[in-house]
Amino acid sequence: MNFYVPVAEYLDESPIQFGQLSPSHSANGIPSPGSLLESTLPSHLPLLASSQPVPLPFPMSHGTTTLAFVFQGGVLAAADTRSSCAGLVACPASQKILPIHSHMVGTTSGTSADCALWKRILARELRLYQLRHGRRLSTRGAAKLLSHMLHPFKGTELCVAATLCGWDGGELHDPADDRETRRSPETDLEITGDASGGKVSVLRSSSGPSLVYVCSDGTRLNGKLFSVGSGSPYAYSIVDQGVHWGLTVEEATAIAREAVYRATHRDAYSGNCVDVYHVTSKGWTRRKREDLKEEYYREKAKQSHEGETRRDSA
Repeated sequence: MNFYVPVAEYLDESPIQFGQLSPSHSANGIPSPGSLLESTLPSHLPLLASSQPVPLPFPMSHGTTTLAFVFQGGVLAAADTRSSCAGLVACPASQKILPIHSHMVGTTSGTSADCALWKRILARELRLYQLRHGRRLSTRGAAKLLSHMLHPFKGTELCVAATLCGWDGGELHDPADDRETRRSPETDLEITGDASGGKVSVLRSSSGPSLVYVCSDGTRLNGKLFSVGSGSPYAYSIVDQGVHWGLTVEEATAIAREAVYRATHRDAYSGNCVDVYHVTSKGWTRRKREDLKEEYYREKAKQSHEGETRRDSA
């Protein structure tokens, strides 16, 4: 698969100039891609200009709380809205759940700029795939595509950890298509062929909610529940005991909101508001952004009511 590579003259700096890659050799003694390119391409290109490695201006430490899980109503994704850089709250109202297409969203954790850039690249590639083939690429296929695109940047300062939440299948049948389709009962296959008995092709079919975690370090995992970020250990304490397949949409939303609240209460790098997205066969929907202090007030009111109940019963 060929991917778009920008012209070198439009690039200001390279990973070599930022000190992310060694200008000559890697740690294991193998020549780096930059040194191989320098020996084969003209030296006047800005991308390959020789310069001393320059350290990053400050450590890119960051934190967040994102989570997503599958239940009988689809996929639910939730995240806080605080973007932090070391001890600085860079933005209290950032968007960490990014829509990719009509039936897929992605929770993002890592460097905000990297996540936003690769979300746009992935959305473009998926739209091109849909135009070429007349159907959406599956969530697992999108995760594999994103993982392959991120692989050349492994070992650099690129930091992208995304959880792709999507609904596969469900496209409307085209009446102009004269192919006959039958489903094999033994396997998850669709066998399609022309009505005239022409060539038969076998396609794998999958329909329903799907959840895949992709990281720029090469990790790609399929699962039913993920929480990513500095606040994820606290979020796991809520979702591990509360999430199950038979949840209603209201129950799933309440659990996700409480998990983000618990994480932001104990993690200084997470906070402010909570965003909740729900992905179904009809596409994704977004709940109104809610300030986490409202969850705090609900928790206090609940504790006060429980205390009064205990006193009355005593």
